[in-house]
Amino acid sequence: MSRTYRDAGVDVEEASRAVERIALAAAATLTPAVLGGVGGFGGLFRLDPAGHPDPVLVSSTDGVGTKLKVALALGRHDTIGIDVVHACLNDILVCGADPLFFLDYLALGDLRAEIVEEIVGGVAAACSAAGMPLIGGETAQMPDVYRDGDYDLAGFVVGIVARADLIDGTRVGAGDALIGLPSSGLHTNGYTLARRVLEESTWAKPMPNNGHTIGEALLEPHRSYLDEVRLLRRVMREAGSDIGALAHLTGGGWEGNLPRTLPAGLGVEIHPGSWPVPPIFSLIQSSGDIADEEMVRTFNVGIGLTAVVPEPHAEAAIAALGDAYRIGRVVPIEDGGPRVRFE
Repeated sequence: MSRTYRDAGVDVEEASRAVERIALAAAATLTPAVLGGVGGFGGLFRLDPAGHPDPVLVSSTDGVGTKLKVALALGRHDTIGIDVVHACLNDILVCGADPLFFLDYLALGDLRAEIVEEIVGGVAAACSAAGMPLIGGETAQMPDVYRDGDYDLAGFVVGIVARADLIDGTRVGAGDALIGLPSSGLHTNGYTLARRVLEESTWAKPMPNNGHTIGEALLEPHRSYLDEVRLLRRVMREAGSDIGALAHLTGGGWEGNLPRTLPAGLGVEIHPGSWPVPPIFSLIQSSGDIADEEMVRTFNVGIGLTAVVPEPHAEAAIAALGDAYRIGRVVPIEDGGPRVRFE
């Protein structure tokens, strides 16, 4: 008997329908810098370095981890694309970069055009909000790798910054203030532990005091800090200063991310209680009897981005941002001492 690709589990016709919907979503994000539109073997982007003397390209790639399992269980795929864009975008923001363009990779076991449209629609919406074109990507049917309705999603971003404007931690000194910008929830990290503690059978239950279900709180999209970083940098420069360092609190929590942005010999002293912790973290901790040390090693516990600024300008920065907190300060550390210390 003659065999077909569809018999093997790959539906080329459904893939064509999905590509048509992806192209429509991506087309809405395009800018004059994109040449040739969407659909070529490679995305074409005309780089104009005029606004960034001595330009440095900054790139990052990321996924959304097992948060995908929450989206699948709840049958909601419209926010997971927002997650992947913001996870990547925030990683280049901490270097001071402006986003240039984005690409995505979506692999599925059972390709359905409507679900692909939801996922990529979220990607396109987040790209449009950031003024960043979605110039290409890949959608792969892999039924032998992903079972049933499972899928995986990854993103790739490229940005640009003038070399003199890089935020690389070299301006940081002991005594500088540490400012925290709130997270919207777990963002895209810690879900393997969170799903063990808050089992799927609980996701329809209401969260304490905020009107959402547990499932909705778990699915809350990863926040972008693009506008806040741009505003903070403008305020610092008007004060004759600049941002010393930025850290995106992702996998590895506080201890795994803050030290990456600091010069050798310096650490941070964190003041717990100086910011409100979203209820989802308290629920996870109490339900799983999780120690404080494990919480900050795994989760952002309510702070998604940190900024180091000179102490004399800290209050002006917090006032300008509105939604920010003074959460600690930069301190010298002894050899072998912890670089993130909770007081």
